[in-house]
Amino acid sequence: MSRVLILNPADDIAVALDDIAAGDTPEGLDVAATADIAQGHKIARHAVAEGGLVRRYGQVIGRASASIAAGDHVHVHNLMMDDGPREAEVGADAHAVTTKAGATFMGIVRPDGRVGTRNYIGVLTSVNCSATVARRIADAFPDASLPEGVDGVVAFTHQGGCGGSSLSSDVTLLQRTLAGYARHPNFHSILIIGLGCEANQIPNWLSNEGLEAGPALRTLTIQEAGGTARAIEAGTAIVRELVDAAATVKRTEVSASHLVVGLQCGGSDGWSGVTANPALGAAVDLLVGQGGSAMLSETPEIWGAEHLLLRRAADQGVADRLNARLEWWREYADRHQMELNNNPSPGNLKGGLTTILEKSLGAVAKSGSTPLNDVIGYAEPLATSGLSFMDSPGYDPCSATGQIASGANLIVFTTGRGSVFGAKPAPTIKVASNAKLASWMDEDMDVDASPVLSGTPMAEVGREIFERMLAVASGEKSKSEELGIGDNEFVPWAVGAYL
Repeated sequence: MSRVLILNPADDIAVALDDIAAGDTPEGLDVAATADIAQGHKIARHAVAEGGLVRRYGQVIGRASASIAAGDHVHVHNLMMDDGPREAEVGADAHAVTTKAGATFMGIVRPDGRVGTRNYIGVLTSVNCSATVARRIADAFPDASLPEGVDGVVAFTHQGGCGGSSLSSDVTLLQRTLAGYARHPNFHSILIIGLGCEANQIPNWLSNEGLEAGPALRTLTIQEAGGTARAIEAGTAIVRELVDAAATVKRTEVSASHLVVGLQCGGSDGWSGVTANPALGAAVDLLVGQGGSAMLSETPEIWGAEHLLLRRAADQGVADRLNARLEWWREYADRHQMELNNNPSPGNLKGGLTTILEKSLGAVAKSGSTPLNDVIGYAEPLATSGLSFMDSPGYDPCSATGQIASGANLIVFTTGRGSVFGAKPAPTIKVASNAKLASWMDEDMDVDASPVLSGTPMAEVGREIFERMLAVASGEKSKSEELGIGDNEFVPWAVGAYL
């Protein structure tokens, strides 16, 4: 017999644990399905009149666009976005966090006290024109040729840096993102490659961001080097010196308070908000309890669930900053004749999600239950420990790039449809929401959160994710690292390019 899951007594729907055939009355429900309903999709527990609100997680996920009978499949054909007010009492759910030391990992302590989880040499580019030179330099140092303790030499290329004013918002945002990578503790050292005539001039960029060239931050321009071949030769010689220096670095035991975890989800399904995301939230609560930090992002993907974060805001200023970012996105969508409810992707819809409200409620679960301590702009330096929110698009590589620039030394990525995301220099742990995905894409998935559906306590799966964080932070490779993923996922936000 097929089964369903009812998440909250106030819910108007149940979620199919198995495929339900038309006419079948699933265990846990007293009505028969009026149509075939796929696993992870929604079935109506009772009738809802056209225009009536529909709830999941005890929260509104949309409004009936047509009359819904008991047992109907509830999806895009009869459920639409509801943009009604979602009032929140700021700080009502914020509670003091009692931190306790104890958890540790084997980290890399830099001379200035920052702690990394990896030991890379980065080759940054000020402009697209220097991309080929940067990649040729990095290619001269394949991983297999590197001494023990050096995780890699990686080129970070992009499409920006010129073609506009040196004071444009895109150049300013690019400079901030690149600066975040340049000072990131997962790098031993950095070589910056420019052409020489671009809008994003290296000296100006370094000055604007408070960076100075030195032994661990080297610069090179192709025009001054005498052209492509000479720049590659000169850059390769510089990186060879940096590799030799990086090989002397050793890991030491440090507190888990030095972990900064970027929270991501992509390819979500109907189970993401039931298993993987709340399990990651449980792990985040453990991390924050150890004095560590986590960053929630993807502003268009908290739309409709922002009231839950506002209720956890540490103070009114935090709430005001979050509301300001949401208003910016509303105006941005209107300006470009877009709808924020366009965000659920075809894969999200196929997996059982219907509206951005439903998707957002599941996505916010990644953040756990601790207070929201700060809201920062894209790629701005993280300013406080505990949970923060970093503004970003919902496009995973772009959002993760900003989190890394803000200081994330580890990424945890939940998925229900499947993801092959990985990042350098911050290793990525991927959490599957369902058993089928965990088995089918086992070479990509690090943790299976589906045991929650068969009775394993959420706290136990959260503990598993937290322990995996500590192991990967200590140098154990994640699945994406074993596959060599992460060289092409550097995607700085070009405002206006995507939502």
